[in-house]
Amino acid sequence: MNDQDLETAIAPRYWRLSGFGLLVGTLFFAASLTPSLMPRPAVLQGILGGLSAALGYTIGAFLIWLWRAMRLPEADRQAERGFRALLIVSGLIVYVLSLTKAADWQNATLAVLGQDAVDSAHPFKVAAVSLCVFAVLWLGGSAFVYVARRAGAALGRLLPGRTGPVTGLLIAIYLFWAIGDGLLVRRVMQAADASFAAGEQVFDPRMLEPTDPMMTGSDASLVEWDDLGNRGRDFIGRTPTEEEISTFHGPDARTPVRVYVGRVSAETARERAELALQELIRQGGFDRKILIVTTPVGTGWMDPGSHDVVDFMWGGDTAHVAAQYSYLTSILSILTNVEYGFEQSRELFDVIYEYWTTLPPDSRPRLYIHGLSQGALNSQATVPFFNTLADPVDGAFWAGSPFISPIWRHVIDNRAPDSPVWRPLSGNGSLIRVTNQDNVLDDPGFAPWGPIRFVFLSYASDPIVNFDFGTILRAPEWLSEDRPADVSPDMRWYPFVTAFQLALDMTTALGIEGFGHYYFFEDYISAWAELTDPPGWTEAREAELKALFETRPSPW
Repeated sequence: MNDQDLETAIAPRYWRLSGFGLLVGTLFFAASLTPSLMPRPAVLQGILGGLSAALGYTIGAFLIWLWRAMRLPEADRQAERGFRALLIVSGLIVYVLSLTKAADWQNATLAVLGQDAVDSAHPFKVAAVSLCVFAVLWLGGSAFVYVARRAGAALGRLLPGRTGPVTGLLIAIYLFWAIGDGLLVRRVMQAADASFAAGEQVFDPRMLEPTDPMMTGSDASLVEWDDLGNRGRDFIGRTPTEEEISTFHGPDARTPVRVYVGRVSAETARERAELALQELIRQGGFDRKILIVTTPVGTGWMDPGSHDVVDFMWGGDTAHVAAQYSYLTSILSILTNVEYGFEQSRELFDVIYEYWTTLPPDSRPRLYIHGLSQGALNSQATVPFFNTLADPVDGAFWAGSPFISPIWRHVIDNRAPDSPVWRPLSGNGSLIRVTNQDNVLDDPGFAPWGPIRFVFLSYASDPIVNFDFGTILRAPEWLSEDRPADVSPDMRWYPFVTAFQLALDMTTALGIEGFGHYYFFEDYISAWAELTDPPGWTEAREAELKALFETRPSPW
C-alpha cells in the first residue's frame, strides 16, 4: 500500500457512522444511566447520555482510524460491511436494553435519598433528549472533519509533504474553537451575567427597608438599601428579632447585628471592606460575644440555616459581617472571575482582623470565619492563618467546601489511614474535625480542643465537595466498600463517564434538603454548638432548638 492508498484508507469517513464508534458510544451511554450521587431529571439525564455517547463514539472512531494508520490487518470490503452492520445492530441493542434499566438505576439513587420513584415516561424522555444531543454533536464533529480535510487538501497543493494537512487541521481547530468560544461560551456567559445582574435589582416585597436605625440599609446606615442587592436585602430582612429569639433564649435576648455590603456599595474590594468595618462599628458589632466574618456564596447569598441558628444559640449576642463579590452562581463565578472572590475575602478579613486586634482581649468578641460553598473556598484560599498566630482567631466553620479548597484538600490528603475520605480524621482532632449528617464532633476518641477550632461540614453525596479530575481515569475512594449511607450501593465507576456524571450532579446538588450541596439546619446546629461551645448547652437544648427550626420557613 503506497502513501496515497494509505491516506485514502485512513481518511475519516465523516459521511457515515462508525460501527465500532457507535458500539462504544452506546456502552458509554449505558454507563451514564447508572446510579450517581444525585438524581437527575429526564432532560439532564438525556443531556448526560448524549454527551457520554458522543465521547464514546469519538474514542471508538479514533481507535479505528489509529488501527488503519498503523497498517494493521483489515478484513476485505465485503466482510467489513457485514462486521460494521453487526456492530451497529449490537450498539442499538445495548441502547435499548440500557433504556429498559434507566428507571431502576435512577430509582436506586432516589431510594437512598428518600425520594419518590421516577414516572414510567422517564426512559422515553431520556431517549429523545440523548438522541438529539448525540446527533448535534455528531454533526458538529463531522463538520470539523470535513473542514479539516478540505483545508488540508487545498493547502497540500501549495505546501510540501504533510505540512498542508497538518496546517488544515490547525485551521479547523482554531475556527471551531473561535466559534465555540466566541459565539457560544461567551454569549452564554454574557447572558448569564445579564440575567443575574437583572435579578439583583428585583425587590422582594417581603423584604422592606429597615426602620430600625441600627440595621444595615436603614436611613441611618452607611450602606444604601438599594445597593445591597437581592441577596443582601434577603440576609438583612431575615434577621431574627429579639422577640423571636427570646422564645428560645429568654428575656435577655437581643437582636443580632448583621452587616452586609453589596458589590455596588463601593468601587473596590478594599473600599467595601472598609465600609463594612465602619458599619459594624456603628452598629456595635464589636460589643457582641460572637463575631462571624462570612464569605458569601457566588451569588452573594447567606444561608439562614446557618446564621439564624447561631443567633438563637447565643441569644442574639452575635454579629455577622459579609461583603458581596459577585452575583453569579458559585460555578459561574469560579469559571469567570474567581479572583474577585479571593480579593474580597482577603480584604474583608484583613480589615476586620486588624481592628479586632486593637481591642482588649478580655472584652472583644470571639472571632470566627465562616463560608459555604465558594465562600468556604475563598476564605480557605486567602485567610493568612500563619500571620495571625500571635493573636489567633477562635475558629472557622466551613460547609460544603468545593473539591479545590486548599485546607479541605490538605485534610483529605493527610488524613489518618484508617479514616474514610468522606469523613477524614485530621491528626488527633484537637484542631480540625469533620462531620456530616451523623454528628461525630463530640467523638470521645478525639483529643480535647485546642485554642483554635476548625469544623468542616461535608456530605458524602455532595458532588461539589467530592468531584476529582482523577475520576476520569480512576475510581474515587468514596466508592470503596466503606461507603457512606447517602451514596447508592449500586453506584459504580466507569472511565470518563463517572466524571461526566459528577459534573452534571453539581447542577442538581441543591435539590434535596440534607443531601448533596443542600446543607441542613440540624447539621449547622451541631457544628456551631461544637465550634462556639455556648454556655449551658446540652443535648436537650440542642433538641429544643432543632424542633424550633423545624417550624421555621425554608431558607430557599
